[in-house]
Amino acid sequence: MNKLWKRNAVVGAVLVLVVAAIVLNGRYAANVAETEEAGKVLGQATEVIAPESAAPATEAISEAVPSDYFATARLSRQQARDSALSLLQEAGAADEIDAQVAGEISQSIEALASNTMTEAQIENMVTAKGYDDCVVFLSNDSVSVVVSTQTDGLQTEDIAKITDIVKQETGLPVSAIKILEVN
Repeated sequence: MNKLWKRNAVVGAVLVLVVAAIVLNGRYAANVAETEEAGKVLGQATEVIAPESAAPATEAISEAVPSDYFATARLSRQQARDSALSLLQEAGAADEIDAQVAGEISQSIEALASNTMTEAQIENMVTAKGYDDCVVFLSNDSVSVVVSTQTDGLQTEDIAKITDIVKQETGLPVSAIKILEVN
């Protein structure tokens, strides 16, 4: 009995750590423009104030962002997901886990798959609207969308289009949507 309790506690702790890693990775990726790489600051974020008080937060990332930002962001996101999935599968493969823990592991894996599909759908829909590139970071209660824009930057109608796509796909309120632009 004591051995089973310890094993369930370890599996539960692993689940908590995996979820925390996913959330932190999403926040890290959303703030990547503010990090320092090789002694250079990638860019300064400036807030774009939309006319509506309920408009999503938008920021502009300066032109110092590397051209391969989107590929790097997608790779980083995928590596974090692969790592989390591996940990969940290892925890699920344990011989003596109970049905409740196995169900939680299964739900976590389904949530990862669902988030991956939703991010891909949003990215495809945003690029279909005429934007050069896009990467989406989805968590349980927020979403960050990084969009490649022309020199004009995001206009009010652009923000509205992207916000509408994200709301339709996720059901999240406007206040949970953050839009970043890369010039």
